[in-house]
Amino acid sequence: MALGASVEILDLRHFAATLLRPVLDAEGEVWKQRLHWDYRTSARLLMQYLDNHMLPGYAALEAEQVTGYVFCVYEETKAVIGDVFAMPTPDQSAHTVEQTLLRHLLELLLNSPQVERVESQLLLHPSGTHAAVFASSGFEMYRRLFLVQQIAEIARAPQVDLPAGVDLRAWTDEDLAPAARLIAEAYRGHPDSLINDQYRSVAGSMRFLNNIVRYSGCGAFSPQVSHVIVERTSRELVALILGSRVSPQSGHITQVCVHPEFRRRGLARMLLALTAQRFLRQGATEISLTVTESNTEAVDLYLAERYTCRHTFDAAVWQRHRTA
Repeated sequence: MALGASVEILDLRHFAATLLRPVLDAEGEVWKQRLHWDYRTSARLLMQYLDNHMLPGYAALEAEQVTGYVFCVYEETKAVIGDVFAMPTPDQSAHTVEQTLLRHLLELLLNSPQVERVESQLLLHPSGTHAAVFASSGFEMYRRLFLVQQIAEIARAPQVDLPAGVDLRAWTDEDLAPAARLIAEAYRGHPDSLINDQYRSVAGSMRFLNNIVRYSGCGAFSPQVSHVIVERTSRELVALILGSRVSPQSGHITQVCVHPEFRRRGLARMLLALTAQRFLRQGATEISLTVTESNTEAVDLYLAERYTCRHTFDAAVWQRHRTA
C-alpha cells in the first residue's frame, strides 16, 4: 500500500518533543504489552534530544499531527537506527507509515559518503515486519530471540561451585575497563560481532558498557544483580553478567559472557541462576534476555535454564564495499 498524499515526511529535527508525545505514549503501551518493559525512561531521553533538535531522522505528519517517527545515531562512520514507530490513522496503516519512514532514512544513510556501516535492531517489531525494506537495500538479516524466564518459583540462592583459582564478586565501577577487555575477547569470531561491531574491539566494548551501565541504555542498571568472576592470579575478569530493571515486574540481562579458556565449566549457568535470585529479591517476577538464533549453543543453554521464547525480532546490517 502506498503512502497517501495527506502524509508528509519531514526532518525530525524540526519538531519539538511535545508534538511527539502522543506517538511516544502509544509506543509505550506496545512496549508494556508486548515485552513488559517500561518505556517512559527511554521516552524522556528521546524528548531531551528532540528538544535540543539534535536527533537525525524523520517524522510523519498528517493533518498537522505527528503520527510516526524514525531516528538514528552516528558513531564515527557508523549509523545505528534506534527506532521506528507509527500510529494508525483513518487513512494509513502504521506499517505503511513505518516502512516509508525507514525508506527515507535508509536512502539518506546509504547515500551519505561518510557512512560506512549501518546497524539496526528494532526490538519492538516482530521478525519479518520490516525485513523486506532492509533486504531490498542490501542489508544482511539476522533473526534474534527475546527469551523470558519466570522466576517466582525460585525459593533459594543457587549453589556456588567455582573452579579453582577464581573468585566471584559483585560488580563495581572499577570493572568497566576489565569488562571491555573480556567482552572483546569473548566475542572474537562470535555471531553477535557481525551484528554489533562494538564487540570487535576494547574501545567499542567500552562504549557498549558505558551505554548500559552509566546512561541507562537498556533500563536502569542494577549493580546488585550484576557479578563478575575474577582469575585470582592475574585479577582479570573471566566471566560476567550484567542486569537492568526494565519495569517493576521485569529484569533484563544485558550481557553475559565467559572467556573462551573458561567455558564449559558451568560459569554461565551459575551466573544466570545467581542473577535470577537477585532479581527475585528486588521483586521481579520474570527475566528477559536476547540471543541470536544462530548462536545455538547459547540458545540451548537458555532453554535448559527454563527460558522460553516470547518474541522474535530482526537485526539488520549494511556495510559499504569500497572499490579500489
